[in-house]
Amino acid sequence: MASDAAVPVPAPAGQPVPKRRGSYNCGRCGLPKKGHVCPVPGPAASGNGGGKAGEPPQQNKPRRALQFDDPAVAEEEAVAPPPQHPPPVPGRKRARVEVVDVLRRMAPRGVAAAAGVSRGWRECARRVWRGAEEVRLRAAGVRPVGALTARCPALARLVLRMDSDVDATMLGCIAFSCPNLQTLDISMANNAVNRITGDELSRFVSEKRVLSVLKLDSCSSLGFLNISSSSLSTLWLSGLCSLTKAVMNCPNLNELSLDFPKQNNDSTDLVALMDSLGRTCPNLRNMHISSIRLCNEAVFALESANLRGLCMLSLVLGSKITDAAVASIVRSYASLELLDLSGSSITDNGLGMICDAFPDTLTRLLMALCPNITSSGIQVAAAQLPLLRLMDCGKSICANPQPEAGRSYFGDLNGGIKFCSKLPIQKKQQPAYQKLIIKHSSLKKLSLWGCSAIEALYVNCPELVDLNLNSCTNLHPERLLIQCPKLKDVHVNGCRDMLIGAIRNQVLNEFAAAEPRLPCKRLADGSKRVHVPHFMIEQLEEQEKWGRPRKTQCTVHLT
Repeated sequence: MASDAAVPVPAPAGQPVPKRRGSYNCGRCGLPKKGHVCPVPGPAASGNGGGKAGEPPQQNKPRRALQFDDPAVAEEEAVAPPPQHPPPVPGRKRARVEVVDVLRRMAPRGVAAAAGVSRGWRECARRVWRGAEEVRLRAAGVRPVGALTARCPALARLVLRMDSDVDATMLGCIAFSCPNLQTLDISMANNAVNRITGDELSRFVSEKRVLSVLKLDSCSSLGFLNISSSSLSTLWLSGLCSLTKAVMNCPNLNELSLDFPKQNNDSTDLVALMDSLGRTCPNLRNMHISSIRLCNEAVFALESANLRGLCMLSLVLGSKITDAAVASIVRSYASLELLDLSGSSITDNGLGMICDAFPDTLTRLLMALCPNITSSGIQVAAAQLPLLRLMDCGKSICANPQPEAGRSYFGDLNGGIKFCSKLPIQKKQQPAYQKLIIKHSSLKKLSLWGCSAIEALYVNCPELVDLNLNSCTNLHPERLLIQCPKLKDVHVNGCRDMLIGAIRNQVLNEFAAAEPRLPCKRLADGSKRVHVPHFMIEQLEEQEKWGRPRKTQCTVHLT
């Protein structure tokens, strides 16, 4: 049976579909709009009121239906000026700024590769080059250096690691491309040779009026040294050999480092060099000279130079330097902070003079490769220098090598030679082993590498962080005591396994002793249970909350 309900019949295709738009309200009074004539006057009708002539008519916007805001508040919000915010950066420009920040942290090769990605990245790379003030590059010729420096007009610091030979062409390229260069550092790698001569270096320094730092490696081709500059403050030259003349007219020079190779054919006159420094470099504060031709006469000439402001003095590999040179140094300078006499022939008396002269200023003392000092002198130096931070006594306390037993030989019938062991006639000379006690409140680094004559060692330094015991072959594990709660690195390369184990046990026990101990209680069954009190849990949570660093465990280096 059919249903009586009306079934909707679809409209024919030719008839238009009627609009099904719902009713809406009047914007002035809020009543339904259909068939409605609004009685509220518009803005034009209300303009003839009590307003003054020339003023724009005031608009009283009627309250809308379903509007819960206060009209006064809404009017105040409409009149209030909008907050001043910086204009937003467009998306493309912001992306370029981020790309530039990323490219600034990349190596020069990475920036050059990124320039080939797109036109936008090429523009970002150009911005990086134009704003670069320091460039570190490893190159194999003049061409990459010239191509890079031409893109950096604001370059002030240039550090080069060269894999090929360097000559005057490199200096000319740098002088032409970097007019505002302040720092130049050229080092050699892979057996590269520095062919720069003394004339070329003198011309380069005289042309660069703003150059303040110059560091060159492998300067064996200079021949002579004649540098004149009023802006140069730091000069490092390594690999020097047989300088016929050495004149440095640099009144503002503060730091000088001259490194000569360990060759007996070096003919540099160090006495004349030291004598001229007082007249040409009166403001010198840090000086380092490494040469096997250093002697007492050179130190005496340095005393006549009258460099009263010297704070760092390093005279390395001068085996002819004795306590007389130490007495000259004590008379000449009153505020040395670093003294390096490694490789000299000073004795414990020289160490005593150093301790008496600089107890309030000396913070770093290096006496490596000094065979005439003993453990007694080192202990006196550690006790009388309260501000000492670094002490290097590497390979100074060495055991005398035992002479090899002679061997007898006799000829046989066939003309050959046969060897047989020979019984020793005299007793072998035993090396004199020594004991060393270092107790210091501010020492941070102690180096005893190669001290094979030390058999007992006691170190009590609360601030010590680095201890070097490499090649201490005769140090007994039972006679070693390290009490350094802040120790981070211990170097034990070349030591015996038992000594390495004893060092590890002491260091780990010291670390465990520094950890907070939790109270424990033995239960009825004989087992132990650790109970953490609430106050300790709160302390640990407070430390983790504020991000306090925990104590780092010490590392034992075997290589």
